Amino acid sequence: MAGPRPTVALLLSHPAHFIALGFGTGLSPVAPGTIGTLLAFALYAALGRWLSPAGILALTPALFALGVWACGRTGRMLGAADHSGMNWDEIVAFLVVLVFTPSSLAWQAAAFCAFRLFDIAKPPPIRHLDRAVKGGFGVMIDDLLAAFYTLLLLAAARMVLG
Repeated sequence: MAGPRPTVALLLSHPAHFIALGFGTGLSPVAPGTIGTLLAFALYAALGRWLSPAGILALTPALFALGVWACGRTGRMLGAADHSGMNWDEIVAFLVVLVFTPSSLAWQAAAFCAFRLFDIAKPPPIRHLDRAVKGGFGVMIDDLLAAFYTLLLLAAARMVLG
């Protein structure tokens, strides 16, 4: 993490910071990306009260665009284009994963672990995107690719397990 540690004052100073910092979960001193990914479970459940999984999926481009703006602005404020405290990218990407993941605890735990692994390890071309694409779009796009890898792994597991 480059740049200063985000504070509650920063979080509350602008709507972009509140969003980029995952409603405050990005202030966690330990594993803010993991905490943000966990928040996606709660957000998915809350959105599911009003929207079908297809409706949530239809909403994700707007959430992605919101993240491009919020993470771009917050990254500039923090002096780090992809500050570890910004976890809206994990939240949005994992919402996509949850749309396609069976609702059983085992499948959701596997999806969570796989997503975190791909997000942290950044296998090709995720690492390349992370380094080459800057600004809010760069922050958001590498996690979307980690979500895609997660969904591929889950689909393969479903084929093997039946």
